[in-house]
Amino acid sequence: MRHSGFRCFFAMSGEEYSLSVSYVYKILNRKKDCQMNQPPLFTTRVLDAADAETYVALRLEALRTNPEAFLVTYEESIADDNLLAVYRNRLMPTPLSFTMGVFRGEDLVSMATFIRSDREKIRHKASLVAVYTTPDERGKGMSKMLLSAMIEKAREWEGVEQITLTVASENAPAVMLYRSLGFEWFGTEKKAMIHQGVYADEDYMKLML
Repeated sequence: MRHSGFRCFFAMSGEEYSLSVSYVYKILNRKKDCQMNQPPLFTTRVLDAADAETYVALRLEALRTNPEAFLVTYEESIADDNLLAVYRNRLMPTPLSFTMGVFRGEDLVSMATFIRSDREKIRHKASLVAVYTTPDERGKGMSKMLLSAMIEKAREWEGVEQITLTVASENAPAVMLYRSLGFEWFGTEKKAMIHQGVYADEDYMKLML
């Protein structure tokens, strides 16, 4: 009796074994098909004017959560009666700027913007700004996925040779992220910003395309 299961397994006829294997493969293929037919959990795309409301909501969250990462304050932003209209205009992709985001379903959870100058002498440079991922989605590779897609899109900009950014010197996770993408440090500005009486240094980093 102790070995009944073992003996039963090997007591199957060739036909029974074939049917069992076929059944297993059918279940596995059905599971695979279901996975393929499911919409992706996260989607990455370029934003436009239609995304202004969800973008502004995430940006205001960013200003409250990580004020050291932005020049503008939360208070300054909510005092602007035209804030939504401003971002409807800014989010329209142009030859000089574009914003991308990662969506979980319909919720925007990560964002970043690339801008370049129209001045002839510095058109070879683009700047990465306004990078933010909501806290619940951090540590999952979300920011790296987004920035990798943005860097590839930036390569399509004719004449762009490098991407620059600034990051709070004490923001170790962000610095590590940028280094993993190939950005290199080239300077530090001491006391670059002050918020609520506390100074913050900023590191300058760049990526050669």
